[in-house]
Amino acid sequence: MAHSNVHAVTSVRNSEVRRDDAPANADEFSGDTNASYGQVLRTLSDGSVHRRFDPYLDIDWESPDFQIDPADKRWILPPADPLGRHPWYLAQSEEKQIAIGIWRQANMCRVGLHFEQLLIRGLMQYMFSLKNGDPEFRYITHEAAEECNHTLMFQELVNRAGVDVPGMGPVDRKLTLAIWPAVRFFPTWFFTMIIGGEEPIDHLQKTVLRSGGQVHPLLERIMQIHIAEESRHISFAHEYLRRHVTGMGTVGRFALSLLTPLTFRIMGDMIAVPPAEFRKTFGIPRSVIRELYWKSPESRETLQNIFADVRALAWDTGLMNPIARRLWKLLAIDGPISRYRSEPTAEQVRIARLSQSA
Repeated sequence: MAHSNVHAVTSVRNSEVRRDDAPANADEFSGDTNASYGQVLRTLSDGSVHRRFDPYLDIDWESPDFQIDPADKRWILPPADPLGRHPWYLAQSEEKQIAIGIWRQANMCRVGLHFEQLLIRGLMQYMFSLKNGDPEFRYITHEAAEECNHTLMFQELVNRAGVDVPGMGPVDRKLTLAIWPAVRFFPTWFFTMIIGGEEPIDHLQKTVLRSGGQVHPLLERIMQIHIAEESRHISFAHEYLRRHVTGMGTVGRFALSLLTPLTFRIMGDMIAVPPAEFRKTFGIPRSVIRELYWKSPESRETLQNIFADVRALAWDTGLMNPIARRLWKLLAIDGPISRYRSEPTAEQVRIARLSQSA
């Protein structure tokens, strides 16, 4: 499938419909008040039918350009990766930089795979109670199918990389146990968790591709496909919360306003911060890891930028009350909101200039 499809599908996300008419009753699916939400679901479903990817049709795994060679310099982490521009990493031998790059990228794929698996299980549980005629059923089923393809794509890269990466750490795996009661008793929190996992990956991958720096073509193709399809998934999760939060009671909405920044902060670490095994394998000083995640001013800017879109969503849905705003600040994920979805940040512009001058 041509790369132009990536841009076509991504446009769904950037032209996402913003709604002010979400119905108070989240269980009703007929009537003019729901036409806008239903149309969004139909548009996203049509995108899943006509602009979709298959990991074994749209990636030429046997292409000579896509082979993973432990001596290939294209696996050196680019400046778009925080570690890739750190003085400690730049001081290492070329061989070690490549080894670190392969391990890092493979583990990011493994973490993404774990997140997708949890997401699929949660979506299946959520759909189990949907009523006949609910327009969410079709789109969510499309999304789950796409996530299954993403797990195949991620695991294939891990297998071919030849490194036994762990993915999520043991603490992170225990934290995911909160998903199952959330799906059943607090579904708006579950969809907040979805965004908390999808937005960091999306932001970090877009930073790499927008930088214009050198990236291994296999990794680049995987990122292109993932960004294209995740644009629909993120659009749906945002639209779901806009629709359903408006119908929540005062207590539930207040609870969600506090859970939202907590969830984003925890899941940002789950996605972006490498596991302890990474540091031990390559002898990376603890001080370097602390600086990169998230003690230095530059790394704190990265953390804030990851959540610019969801800060806008929190304002749109009335979840930015005075107490919640203090919590966002306490967790170091406050900051300006994006003017539109996936707005390039000043940091991404600086990284692009750095990458192109390297």
